[in-house]
Amino acid sequence: MTLSASLLRTAGFAALYLLATWLGRQTIMDGTNLSLVWPAAGVSAVWFLAQHRSRLRALDVLALSVVTMVVNTATGAPPALAASFVVANLVQAELFGLLFRRWLPHAWGGGGSLPMSRLPELWRLIAAAFVATAAGAMIGPTAAWLVNGVYSPASTAVWLTRNTVSILLIGAVGLRLGYAVRRWHSEHAGIRAVLRAELSGLTRRRALEYATVVVVSALTYTVAFGIAHGLPLAFPLLAMTVWAGLRLRTGFVILHDLTFGSAAVLFTLHGVGPFAQVHDNAMRALIAQAFVGMVAVVGLALALGRDERDRLLADLRGSEQAAAEQATVLATIVDGMAEGLAVMDGQGRLILRNPASGRLLGGLVSTTGHMADTGYYGLFHADGHMIPAEELPFRRTLRTGEPHSMDIVVRNPSVPDGRVLHVAATPLPHPINGEPCAVSIFSDVTAERRHRDELASFAGVVAHDLLNPLATVEGWSDAGMTALDEAPEHPAVDDARDGLRRIRRAGVRMRNLINDLLAYTTARDAALAPVDVPLNTLVAELTTARVDQAESGGGPVPRFHADDLPPVHADPVLVRQVLDNLISNAVKYTAPGTTPEVRVCATAEHDGWVRVEVRDNGIGIPAGQHGRVFDNFHRAHPSAGYAGTGLGLGICRRIVERHGGTIAAGPNPGGRGTCITFTLPAAAAVPAAHQRHASV
Repeated sequence: MTLSASLLRTAGFAALYLLATWLGRQTIMDGTNLSLVWPAAGVSAVWFLAQHRSRLRALDVLALSVVTMVVNTATGAPPALAASFVVANLVQAELFGLLFRRWLPHAWGGGGSLPMSRLPELWRLIAAAFVATAAGAMIGPTAAWLVNGVYSPASTAVWLTRNTVSILLIGAVGLRLGYAVRRWHSEHAGIRAVLRAELSGLTRRRALEYATVVVVSALTYTVAFGIAHGLPLAFPLLAMTVWAGLRLRTGFVILHDLTFGSAAVLFTLHGVGPFAQVHDNAMRALIAQAFVGMVAVVGLALALGRDERDRLLADLRGSEQAAAEQATVLATIVDGMAEGLAVMDGQGRLILRNPASGRLLGGLVSTTGHMADTGYYGLFHADGHMIPAEELPFRRTLRTGEPHSMDIVVRNPSVPDGRVLHVAATPLPHPINGEPCAVSIFSDVTAERRHRDELASFAGVVAHDLLNPLATVEGWSDAGMTALDEAPEHPAVDDARDGLRRIRRAGVRMRNLINDLLAYTTARDAALAPVDVPLNTLVAELTTARVDQAESGGGPVPRFHADDLPPVHADPVLVRQVLDNLISNAVKYTAPGTTPEVRVCATAEHDGWVRVEVRDNGIGIPAGQHGRVFDNFHRAHPSAGYAGTGLGLGICRRIVERHGGTIAAGPNPGGRGTCITFTLPAAAAVPAAHQRHASV
């Protein structure tokens, strides 16, 4: 704001304050020097709010002080009393501004740019006005007591009531006008544009209602206050305020309250109306101000409550429209997915399913709203066993609260050659109709699985056929090394000996690769022979072998810790292979100079599964690769100098999944290293579904 604009506003507010102070002094009740009404309180409140950030703040304080002093002394107040009124009005205006900015920082005058539009804001405005006028009442009436020698509690009550009502009424008008002016300047719109925006939606019928309220209010206030009938008709006039507050705009309600509240005070000042019949000046002032205050509070409360309700309804309609549009978009996306999608609860009720889900199942769709038995769709394991309903991923997810996935073969009259679906189920975060639900995604992986199986079979055949020539290479390499050991020393002999050592190392790497390929083929194709396997004994054998190997090789001896492990119901050969691979990796992938430390623990879950964890203090798995390490031939540290083929964890995953379990990798929760977690069927109280040879 420019200096000239600040000066102009200071002059304008000073003129308004001068007029309001003079009018207030014309309503002095008696020798207490207190006025019946004090509009200057409302003007000073708006003045100090509007000029809070002005560079001429000191000039505003000086102008208010001079006007207060001059008008009060000119109208008969002693200089000492006038000076106390200066202090009281300054404290009142400053404190109101401070509280308003603290309690209504978003509103115009409080540092923001919005109008009052919610009911709680009215209560804050009233509270700020009451606290500020209470501070002023502690100064003004006390000074009057010191000057006059008589303390009047009624005068204090009049000060408190009249100034609170003045700030409430005139302050509400000033806040509304201040918001309109700010909007006018910020939008660079003319007065006509602002008025046009305020009057938008004003129909003839509504304009007639405005006019009716004004005319009826004028008539009823004239009858109640302008005619000497001796009847207490003042408070029933609140019906007009209620009418305006419930039906008409908030700005009109504020002007209606101010206009007809002022009319009630003017009638009372002229000795007309029900309040003029009260002979005690202080009591008459209290009753008149209480009436005006009640009119203001009722009208504003109803208008702001209605505005808030209308805004909430508009927001609700907007939210409903946005939700409907979002639902339409999501429905279009779901229906257009190539993957099948179904949402089901624990009772098998189909909450949602898209067309692809039925298409992938061969067009077989339940007509009951519930998922039919697995025999209806023809859902099988890869080994040809029918999948029991309780083994379906969505049911396992609802039992455990964790995601589950598996491959399912669909074979029915519509899909005679069979179709392999990868089904992944995830629990929904919130119940639907009070029931926990899971979403299942079906993906057609028939071609991918067949291609993978063909590659695995080819790798198994090739690996088996490569063993014979590899044995020949290794045998002749050993023979060559033996012959060279007996030859005399010569540079050519040293070169030959180095070449043979390279051949032998390459042979070892090839044998490891062939062994892993054969192990993967076995894990994929070998028939499962599940029995109860004591994990305690198995882990003890494997860790003892590792310790013996380290002691004989001269390397650091690993430290193993094993909890009391519950038994599992699984193929003992394949379970040994899983644990041997995981323990071997835990020992191998350790930083140089670090003693390997491995902990094996297991927990029996309530759903008939055992969760096994293998934790180490090794170099860990880089972020973003915890899921990829189970892919075939993937190595998390290809250039770190650790030997390996990248098939070990893929073999583990294949074995665990064939038992119906899951496997995952993550950081060691106890510190540095890796934690591999997998699940296998429990040995005790094994569900009937787990007795079958689950093979995916």
